[in-house]
Amino acid sequence: MAETREQRREEIDAILDRKPGTRETRDEADRYTVVGAASRATFGNWLTPIEEHFVCHRNPIPTGDVDSWSITLADGEREIDLQLADIIDDRPTVAVAHTMECAGNGRGQHDPETGSVQWGCEAVGTAFWTGTPVQSVLRAAGVDTTDQWLTAIGADSTDAETFARSIPLSKAREDCILAYGMNGQPLPDEHGHPVRLVVPGWYGVNSVKWLSELRVMDGMVREGTLDRPGTHARWQQEDYRIHAADEEPVQNATVETTGTWAQLESGETAPYTFDETVMSIIGQPTGEDTPTQGTIEIRGVAWAGDERAERVEVSTDDGTSWHDAELFGPDYAGAWRLFRYDWDADPGEHTLLSRASDERGHTQPERIGTPEEGFDALENDRYPWNEGGYAANAYRPNGLTVEITD
Repeated sequence: MAETREQRREEIDAILDRKPGTRETRDEADRYTVVGAASRATFGNWLTPIEEHFVCHRNPIPTGDVDSWSITLADGEREIDLQLADIIDDRPTVAVAHTMECAGNGRGQHDPETGSVQWGCEAVGTAFWTGTPVQSVLRAAGVDTTDQWLTAIGADSTDAETFARSIPLSKAREDCILAYGMNGQPLPDEHGHPVRLVVPGWYGVNSVKWLSELRVMDGMVREGTLDRPGTHARWQQEDYRIHAADEEPVQNATVETTGTWAQLESGETAPYTFDETVMSIIGQPTGEDTPTQGTIEIRGVAWAGDERAERVEVSTDDGTSWHDAELFGPDYAGAWRLFRYDWDADPGEHTLLSRASDERGHTQPERIGTPEEGFDALENDRYPWNEGGYAANAYRPNGLTVEITD
């Protein structure tokens, strides 16, 4: 374990050197370190530079290159070894805009505190991911089903534990890609080099890095459904599910809906974190400077997973009044929108807030609830406190205070 922690420390230091626009966040209990955007300025722009994009993983980064890497595709009757180099040469290449957000983004805003990395709002970024559509690979391999599940397995798996995530085949065929490029550059090591799955609009845990296997299955991965050593259902059936403290989620083969918010509203036990909930962040001003009075542009980003961010409101007086912001800039499914609002600022201290609504009418709640409220918190304009601190999207914790000078 000591050697693993030392290796992890060296790895994180190297990532920070490559990413000057990030800073580290620690989970002191597990000695688990990640990096996220260092400044709100990241969220004042549509495209997130690789140098500012968050990174989250637990095991050491696997090594490999495009020429030697292969992906095993299994459908229950056969296994095919697909060479990554052949996929790149023979199958079409596309670019997909995707806002990738860690499902634990906002975990540090829970009170009482939950376990693991205490993210604020820094674990999110939008990039152009270049790769091959999963649909093209499946079709070429003769996989024609749409009502099953696709389980992705990462090469960072160990003999003790497999990192596996399952998504519906319908989603995989719709817009997912096997990505080997990011923002016009080869995929960086920490982002999954040489290939990762990218699932647009869904939480980052679904976009399995260092992809080594794809398995077509009748349901989601559960203990006993993979012929592999150790455990292999933790990351699907235990972690990354929204539930009360000390609750042990039941392992399900399927769900009625992959909408994270829809699962919360339905009262489903321990919802899964699939698509991202509606969210917004102000990126300008940053709160790190002291603007002078006059017209100040408030600018930020808003997103809503599989849905579209349809409206953003801004408050400059700590929520006493709200004003509609303008949505502008690139408009891609699965990626955030820029918003702006011109504010006639007077001298003094001001608290700025933003709240977004999606096309189904879901609006960011004001705060995170208490453990006692459970899912009833949604009825009181609160996001449900949950043991893993997942999918939080309350707007007030992401507000900022600015000092305007005359």
